[in-house]
Amino acid sequence: MQELIRTNDLVLLSFAESLLKAEGVAALVLDGHASAVDGSLGMLPRRLMVDTDDGPRARRLLEEAGLGHELRPDGK
Repeated sequence: MQELIRTNDLVLLSFAESLLKAEGVAALVLDGHASAVDGSLGMLPRRLMVDTDDGPRARRLLEEAGLGHELRPDGK
């Protein structure tokens, strides 16, 4: 799995996940339950993950949508 975005912004996360799914790229949001445990204070960021093989395509799709500045460094 490859991490694309790490954020506390639920709207950003939902938007990015929707973009990927619309293009047939399966995405998974991790740490949602951990964030709920912290009382939904937003202290623990959630991670948007994709299969490593889908990483380059997913990055390109998010960059084309204007979210390039939100992407984690490649391979991190």
